[in-house]
Amino acid sequence: MDTLAGHLLIAPPYLSDPNFVNTVVLMIQHDGEGAFGVILNRPTTRSIQEVWAEVRGESCDCRRRVNVGGPVTGPLVVLHTEPVLAEMRVVDGVYCSMSADKIEDIVSTDRKLVRFYAGYSGWGSGQLEAELATGSWLTTLADTDAIFYTAEDDLWPKVVRRASGTETIPLFDTEREPDDPSLN
Repeated sequence: MDTLAGHLLIAPPYLSDPNFVNTVVLMIQHDGEGAFGVILNRPTTRSIQEVWAEVRGESCDCRRRVNVGGPVTGPLVVLHTEPVLAEMRVVDGVYCSMSADKIEDIVSTDRKLVRFYAGYSGWGSGQLEAELATGSWLTTLADTDAIFYTAEDDLWPKVVRRASGTETIPLFDTEREPDDPSLN
């Protein structure tokens, strides 16, 4: 099986699941056991400073926004550019951390390229492959620019345009639309 780790999943316009309408999902891990990633374009109004005080009972100076990573509850997920603080590599120069000690170090200093996510997007074994087989997602390689893009409202159309220029199949094949795309 080819892995989609380090790729973007782009939701088609007809996807009715409110968790994924007009989303761009960065795939962090994908193997025979399943897949997980974070939605890149769902910001919240909350800062990591607020969340850190609630979760850890401590203050921090980081005022970055927390983003919705997906509908699955889980640990705070952080994307950053520092290999020494990495738990896994996502793409060249971009790393992921989820452990409290790594995140504590990340929030202690205001870093230029860092994104925080509450929750994640997850698929069980074979689920993502089945969705891809029905045309539920368009895929393209991820890059640092997309991962750290700050105009979240513009990310989906920007990535759709980029991916459609590299795909040899129609942008979204509505003939192969899944019976129930809300099962994501």
